[in-house]
Amino acid sequence: MFITILYSVVLPIIVLIVVGSVLQRIFQLDLYTLSKINFYCITPATVFMSLYHSNMNPELLGSVVLFYALYILILYILGSLTSRIMGYKGGKKAAFNNSIMLDNSGNYGLPVNQLVFSGEPLAASMQALIMSLQSLLTFTYGVISIQGSRLQGNYRSVIIGFLKMPVPYALALGLIMHALAIPLPTVLAQPLTYAQQSMVAIALITLGAQIVKYPLRLYRSDIYISMVLRLFGGPLIGLMLILLLDMHGIPAQALLIASAMPTGVNTSILAEEYRNEPDFAAQTVLISTIVNVFTITAVITLSGHL
Repeated sequence: MFITILYSVVLPIIVLIVVGSVLQRIFQLDLYTLSKINFYCITPATVFMSLYHSNMNPELLGSVVLFYALYILILYILGSLTSRIMGYKGGKKAAFNNSIMLDNSGNYGLPVNQLVFSGEPLAASMQALIMSLQSLLTFTYGVISIQGSRLQGNYRSVIIGFLKMPVPYALALGLIMHALAIPLPTVLAQPLTYAQQSMVAIALITLGAQIVKYPLRLYRSDIYISMVLRLFGGPLIGLMLILLLDMHGIPAQALLIASAMPTGVNTSILAEEYRNEPDFAAQTVLISTIVNVFTITAVITLSGHL
């Protein structure tokens, strides 16, 4: 299992990160423009298409939403307590909380889910929903926390900025069109599919370019604290909630594996978009992704007993 995950999931991801790093060194890419493409085009298309094609029943959907809400609440409390202990404030606190709350459920979680469950529709739909909820969290809490710290409590500007974000509208539209079985014309479905399929490559190439811009600093304790909370705290919280909610089988397995993802690329994209601790964000994504090679194998093994 370890070799399979390494070869089929992790190495392709690393290849795209390396491509982004090489392109940045050769051409000095415009990272701000790359983040805009992710922010306003690729992610909204992915969220819409994932929910539009979902095949989950209402009861299971409700259980997943409850699990995720509790999971994020506990991570937020854990991150806030850690920030207070470590003395993180303002933009640094926002960046730290984002690094443990926003995980890589899309361009890492989807391939892992497909590998583990061999494309089983129920597991795939659950992961797509988690990715959509994660995207909603990213472009609500993730954006608001950073803007709030930079604007020093001017939440009118924060709310206006949030209302300009396309992801919440894409999520709501995807749910509505799925529930009402509204057909999607080919002239819209095809370009949205193209955008969705490009998400992994563009996001990881952007990350690779950011890593080159912000050199790796292995001596930073904040990066390791974030990594421990994300890679060890996340699955422990997930397991506790699965037992509490009395979930079993594929739903329990899929949720436990989803809770063990590394820090998400969107953490770095947000940091670049709002110029808030981009160095810290890029490095937490890189280091947690590398270490996750080992932790995800253990979590997948454990999930087989649920």
